[in-house]
Amino acid sequence: MPDTSQRTLAASVGLVTAGSMVANICAYLVHVPAGRWLGASAYGEFAVLMAAMLVLAVPALALQAVVARDTVHGRPVGELIRLTVLVTVVVAALMVPAVPLFMWLADTGFATTVAGLAAAPILVLIAGVQGLLQGGRDFPALATVLAGVGILRSVPVVIALAFGGGAGTALAAGTAGAVVAAGAAWFVVRAGISRMRTSADGSGTGTGALSVIRASQVQFVLVVAVSLDLLVSRGVLGADDAGVYALGAVATKAAFWLPQAIGVVFYPALADPTTSRRSLGRAVRVVALVGAVLTVGAGIAGPLVPLVFSGEYRPLVPILWIFAFTGSMLAVLQVTLLWAIARDRTRVALVAWVALAVEGVLVVTIADTVLGLALVAASTATAATGVTVLWVWRSHLGADTVAAPEVPAQSVATTGAGSSSDDSRRSQ
Repeated sequence: MPDTSQRTLAASVGLVTAGSMVANICAYLVHVPAGRWLGASAYGEFAVLMAAMLVLAVPALALQAVVARDTVHGRPVGELIRLTVLVTVVVAALMVPAVPLFMWLADTGFATTVAGLAAAPILVLIAGVQGLLQGGRDFPALATVLAGVGILRSVPVVIALAFGGGAGTALAAGTAGAVVAAGAAWFVVRAGISRMRTSADGSGTGTGALSVIRASQVQFVLVVAVSLDLLVSRGVLGADDAGVYALGAVATKAAFWLPQAIGVVFYPALADPTTSRRSLGRAVRVVALVGAVLTVGAGIAGPLVPLVFSGEYRPLVPILWIFAFTGSMLAVLQVTLLWAIARDRTRVALVAWVALAVEGVLVVTIADTVLGLALVAASTATAATGVTVLWVWRSHLGADTVAAPEVPAQSVATTGAGSSSDDSRRSQ
C-alpha cells in the first residue's frame, strides 16, 4: 500500500461509509412503495422472498472476507476470480433445493420464488469484486460499487411497482438490476486490477480459511436471527397478517443495522485483550442506548404507519415498538458476537443457534397472530442476547491473557472499511 496520510485514509473510510449508507437507504426505501402499492398480502410475499434471498446469499459475506484477505497476502487475482466463480456456481446450485423449500416454508409461488432467489448468486459475484477492491485498498472504487449496487438493485424494483407490477415482477426487476450492477462492478475492478498491490513474490496461498469459516457461521446466525420470524410468517399467519408483519419487520431490521458502525469503531479495542473487557462493556451500553431511543421512537411513530402506507397496517400502531425492540436486542447480540470474531472465540454463537431452535418450536406451536409472533421473536432475541453477554463476560473475558492475539482476517467482514479504520487508529 502506498504511503498515505492519515487524512487521506480517513477520507477513504468516510467514502466507504457513505457508499454503505446509500446502499442501505436504497434497500429500506424500496419497502415504502412496495408496502403501499402491492397491498398487504403481495407485500408479505415480496418481503419474505427478499429475506430468503439474503439468507441464501450468506456465502457472499465469507467470500468477500477471503478475497480481501488473500488480495492483501498476494494471492494471484486470477485464482481469486476462479474462487468467486466457484462460490457463485455453488450458490446457484443451492437454489435447486432452496426454491421448493421456501415455496413450502413461505407459501409462495414458483415463478415469484425463483425471481427472488435468483439474485443470490449475483450477489456472490458482486462480493468478489468488493473483496478485490477492499484488499487492494481502492476505497474510492469500493464506495462507488457499494452505492452503485444499491441504486441499481433498487431503482428497477420501484419502476416495476410504479407500472403496476406484482411481487414477482418487482423481484425479477431487482434481480435484473443486480446483473447490471455485477457487470458494472467487474468493469470497475478490471480497470483497477493492475494497480492492486500484491506481495513481492506473489506467493500468497490463502491461509486462515478456517477462521473465515468460523466467522461465517457467526454471520449466518445473525442473518437468520433477524429474518427467521419473517421467513415463517406466511406459513403461520394468513396472507394479510403476514404482510402486516412484514412491514413491522422493517423496523426490526432498521434497529438491527443502524448501530452497526458502533461495532466498527470499537473493533480494535475489542480485539486487544488488554482493553477487550472494558470496551465490550462500553460498546454494549452504547448500542443498548441507541436501541432504547429507537424503540421509543418506534412507539411514537406507530400512529403514522396507516397514514404513510394504508389502513391495512393499522394493527402495527400499538406494537411497532416491539419490532424495534427485537432489532435492538439483536444489535447488542451482534456487538457481542463481533467480539467473538475479533478474539476468535466463535463458539459463543452456540447460544444464538440454540435460541433460534427454540424460536422455531415456539413459532410452530403458539404463534398464530401478528402480536404473538412478534412477542416470540422479541423474547428469544432477549434471551439469546442476555445469555450470550453473560457467557462472554464470565467465561471468556476473565480468562483472556495479556498476550495480543493475531488479528483475524475476518474483521473485513464487519464492514468494507473496518480494517482500514483499525490501521488508522493504531498509527496515531
